[in-house]
Amino acid sequence: MSNRRTGLILDFGGVLTTPLLPAVLAFEQREGLPQGACLMALYKDKEGVRITSDLERGAVSQTEWNEFAGKMLGVPADNLMGRIFGDLRPEPLMINAAAAARRAGIKVGILSNSVGLTPWDLYAGYELERLYDVVVISEQQLLRKPDPELFEITLKLMDLPAEECVFVDDTEAYVQVAEQLGLAGVHNQDPRQTVATLSELLGVDLTAS
Repeated sequence: MSNRRTGLILDFGGVLTTPLLPAVLAFEQREGLPQGACLMALYKDKEGVRITSDLERGAVSQTEWNEFAGKMLGVPADNLMGRIFGDLRPEPLMINAAAAARRAGIKVGILSNSVGLTPWDLYAGYELERLYDVVVISEQQLLRKPDPELFEITLKLMDLPAEECVFVDDTEAYVQVAEQLGLAGVHNQDPRQTVATLSELLGVDLTAS
């Protein structure tokens, strides 16, 4: 296989980690909340959507978000973000595929919507700066996916045109924006299938150890 794509851009949460939803459901169970409480309070409620978007853009701090979300959910605010996502673990299939891509000479970047970096750091222990060529965290750019400008910033740092890059995200709407900008898009729902698709798109066997 051969083609001209030489760049791979990966979302972080839900791509390089295990899926987000099971972690959130486990948090709800631990806290005695009804299933779906977080989704309703933070992603369907107008004010919840606003403050979560502000968090991703760096307009509010994680501590401020914790206070707001704690009141919305009726739970303690202390390290709330860390408690919600405490069950997330590295996804070895995707992490290994990214490493295989880099060994094959493909630039690999991270483009992640932030959940704040303190007091709880979602990225701790993943060595992003060492293992990837480009790392773009939304709050550091004062933007959030799906803003096209954030994709353009990432492509500029990758020093590659959109047409040479593949973008992977677990949020389909973000993949669609990437495709509109000229990137090849992959909606990650199953890591094995994603790795197989990326192997085809990049012309490299990303299952090789």
